[in-house]
Amino acid sequence: MDIRRTSGVRAYARKALTPAAVAGIAGLALVPQTALADDAAGAGDATEVSSVHVQGQFATEPTSPKFTADLLDTPRNVTVIPRAIIEQTAATSLQDILRTSPGITFGAGEGGQPLADRPFIRGQASGNNVFVDGVRDSGGQIRDLFNLEQVEVIKGPDSTFNGRGSGGGAINLTTKRAHLGTSASGQVRAGTDSYLRGSVDANYQLGETSAVRVNLMAGQGDTPGRDVVDFETWGAAITGSIGLGTGSRLTASYAHIDRDELPDYGVPLFTKLGAGAPRPTASGVLNVPRDAFYGLTARDFQKSKADTFTLIAEHDINDVITFRNVFRYSKTLNDYLVTNPGDGGAAQFVAGEWWMKRGTKSRWNPTTTVANVTDFYGKFSTGGIEHSYDVGLELSRETNRNASYVIYTTAGAACPAGFTNNATSAGIGDCTRVFAPSPSDPWQGTINRPDPSVNYAKTVGVYAFDTISFGDKLLLNLGIRHDEYSVKGRDVSVASSQGVITGTTITPRDGDWSFTNYQVGLVYKPTPNGSLYASYGTSSTPPTIAGGDQNTTGAGSGNLSNVLLDPEEIASAEVGVKWAFFGERLSTSAALFHMKRENAQVLIDAGVYAQVGEVEVQGLEIGVNGQILPAWSVFGGYTYMDSELKRGAYNSVNVGDRLANTPEHTFSMFTTYNVTDAFSLGGGAYYVSKMYGGNQGGAGGGTNRVYAPAYWRFDLYAAYRINEKLDLQLNVQNVGDKDYIARTNGVHHADYGPGRQAILTLNARF
Repeated sequence: MDIRRTSGVRAYARKALTPAAVAGIAGLALVPQTALADDAAGAGDATEVSSVHVQGQFATEPTSPKFTADLLDTPRNVTVIPRAIIEQTAATSLQDILRTSPGITFGAGEGGQPLADRPFIRGQASGNNVFVDGVRDSGGQIRDLFNLEQVEVIKGPDSTFNGRGSGGGAINLTTKRAHLGTSASGQVRAGTDSYLRGSVDANYQLGETSAVRVNLMAGQGDTPGRDVVDFETWGAAITGSIGLGTGSRLTASYAHIDRDELPDYGVPLFTKLGAGAPRPTASGVLNVPRDAFYGLTARDFQKSKADTFTLIAEHDINDVITFRNVFRYSKTLNDYLVTNPGDGGAAQFVAGEWWMKRGTKSRWNPTTTVANVTDFYGKFSTGGIEHSYDVGLELSRETNRNASYVIYTTAGAACPAGFTNNATSAGIGDCTRVFAPSPSDPWQGTINRPDPSVNYAKTVGVYAFDTISFGDKLLLNLGIRHDEYSVKGRDVSVASSQGVITGTTITPRDGDWSFTNYQVGLVYKPTPNGSLYASYGTSSTPPTIAGGDQNTTGAGSGNLSNVLLDPEEIASAEVGVKWAFFGERLSTSAALFHMKRENAQVLIDAGVYAQVGEVEVQGLEIGVNGQILPAWSVFGGYTYMDSELKRGAYNSVNVGDRLANTPEHTFSMFTTYNVTDAFSLGGGAYYVSKMYGGNQGGAGGGTNRVYAPAYWRFDLYAAYRINEKLDLQLNVQNVGDKDYIARTNGVHHADYGPGRQAILTLNARF
């Protein structure tokens, strides 16, 4: 929890990057620049923070005007992860940095969901609840942090803030913006597992009120402990602003990210090996070494990219009203073919050892989003009562195309004589040993992409927020939003023979939903640096995005196959306390929450479905951020979640069980200590308790209980300041080289967490 007191309102050819190319990106920044003072209005917290010393790890505020009070006085759990933590932990991906915020887990990729960022917040799939500068960031992506200023995690019902949502929470990524002053910095990283990364961040003041900022990044590496899995990535972002420090400001930005990698679907589960196969471990995960890789380097690929253009206009109309408009146009692509080790049919014991056939998953998924968000916000007083308000309008259109490749193997790894599944509709050959897979096996075949299914989603949302201050002790926080949401499109199913598409069936789909959500919170301030609060809020999940999938259109199953399902409904209550200590150097928080999700489609009798499914999640969250001592900084917390499937299918063995991807206990703590003026030490400790996966997981009697066992992971950090311009930083991730399962979908596969990796960073500032 971050709190700051403020007075304002608020088939690809894989080409490795050369080391020279990566280092060259960072080398661009090693050109001396004339250093000018940063203007506070454009630079945010202009205090320069080196990787060595964080002199006051100043907590920051969310950037959205929907937050009508400081975080200390906001009646809900919000964590702001600042740039200092991103740099000190050497985080480059969303999964890396969200590890520092307890209570968030990530789901494994699966056939109905793109291989991409799939966060779960308070047990709810939140992959569609990721935002950039307050605008929904649609499409399957693997996000990079090179152009981010901070990451904001808003827990609890999110529909009042953002429209359709999962109810668990949302993640907002705040990008870097141009500011007054000229400065530049560069960073070169090198590490084990072929890791190389270089980046540049250069800001140039062009006139009295204008500036431009450029960020560049390039990197490559392997996944520690799974050396076959490699990646290369590059990104560029440019932003320009005029009117800085004046009453009218305009900022335009463009960002591009490109990533090419060998995708990884982990190791199989016993549930897919078939009758008679050896039961792997108590968790249901095949007992093979961490580096066992079942994919094919000759066939598998994943290509993801994103292009985003944003225009932000702001105008201070008067002392009471500020106008803000954000326009966004973005295109993303998630394109992959991956070996699913648990989806190729039952394993067979042939010639004295176990064999299996490789299954595949694939997706071609481009998404285009056009959105416009308008806000009018400010402060005013009526009869001694202060109002801090925001009213706004959101308009958006998302076009989501989705197709699975038709794959046929003409020549692959030979299956042994006696393997009864030697030839299938997926092709011939392509077998591997269950306990000794070979990723370098040869493969030849055809990969054809059929016409895609298409969905067009439209949103019209209107909202209003108000924080009403009754003196210095009592605040009332109110919010309401109404959405008109519609989806229209076509589903395409494909028939094929030996890799040739022989026909398609097109089914038109459309649906319209209207829903209204609200939140209300009461804050009592016994002292200026403390708050006690209680809040209640609602959220709505239309069936088109239930479970995080954007590619269905809301029709039910069985007797509901021609019925448009109603949105799932989420209600959440929360009570908590926020307190700042040591002259507000250290911010702390604690919250109790209870969330109920209703109206999910379940089977209530043989062949009969109804929308009566229900789950509950309740728990405790504790957060801490700041300085215990002037030289000792901490960031992290603890989350306890008690989850239960209250009502599911009438014949489900999982009723009464904990939810998938919802561990009872998660803990994270990253800390640094300045030993001397030039030298600091620190590290991170992370714990996740047993976590079930998919609909096969269960704690109360399910016969196919699949879970990721509990684990501790520890990281180390050290930094040395060479001089005012240069410093060195060493990160050792997973210092004990712990073998652990990071996630499992409970049906097909489980994913190992990365092994030990050492990264040395040279930071230069000009």
